[in-house]
Amino acid sequence: MNLGHLSAKDPKLKGGNTACAASPKSKPGVACRVKEVREKLMASGGGGGGGSVEWHVRPPNPKNPIVFFDVTIGTIPAGRIKMELFADIAPKTAENFRQFCTGEYRKGGLPVGYKGCQFHRVIKDFMIQAGDFLKGDGSGCTSIYGHKFDDENFIAKHTGPGLLSMANSGPNSNGCQFFITCAKCDWLDNKHVVFGRVLGDGLLVVRKIENVATGPNNRPKLACTIAECGEM
Repeated sequence: MNLGHLSAKDPKLKGGNTACAASPKSKPGVACRVKEVREKLMASGGGGGGGSVEWHVRPPNPKNPIVFFDVTIGTIPAGRIKMELFADIAPKTAENFRQFCTGEYRKGGLPVGYKGCQFHRVIKDFMIQAGDFLKGDGSGCTSIYGHKFDDENFIAKHTGPGLLSMANSGPNSNGCQFFITCAKCDWLDNKHVVFGRVLGDGLLVVRKIENVATGPNNRPKLACTIAECGEM
C-alpha cells in the first residue's frame, strides 16, 4: 500500500494495511481498565474533551507503565527515549505498545515487536514515525489483538512535542505503527489516538532523530534504529 508523502499540513498519518493474524495476550487487569475508562466516558458524555490539559507536560501518573527505546543513528548510540504510557486514559492502546516494547507478545514462539525497528519517516517540526517491524516502509500493520483494532478514544490531544500517537490508515485501523510529535499538531485531534508521552531528556533524542537529513518519502538518510526496548 503506497502511503504517499506527509507534510506538517497533512492531517493524515497513515499506518499501512498488511494482513497478519495475532491473538490477544494482555497484562492482567487490562480488560477491567478498558471497562473503567468506558464507564468514565459514558459518565462524562463521551470523552470528546481533553480541553485545557497540556498532555505533553501533565504530571506523571505513578500507576502508568514506563517503557524505553535505546536508539542508534547510523552506528552511533543516540540515547534513550523514556516514555509514560497513558494506561489510565487508553489502556488497550497502551498495552499494545507495551507488549511490542517488551517482546512478550510472541508469534510462532518468537518475540514480535519494536526491537530492531527503524524510524522510517521523519518530518522536521512535525513528527517522527516508526513501528513497522513487518515491512519497514510504513505499509505493515498488526497488533496484539489481531490485524488492527478500533480507535479507543480521543481524550488526550496533540498539545505539544513528545506525545505518542497512533498512525493509521483511517478510522479504527490501529496496528503497530506510531509517531512522536515534534510540535503541537492539533489538526490530528480526534483522528489519531494519543496514548503516551516522552519523559525528561528523551525529548533530546527525539530532536536528534528529527534533525537527521531525509531523502525520498521523508526517510532518514542515516538509519535511526530502536536497538533495544523494554519496560522499566
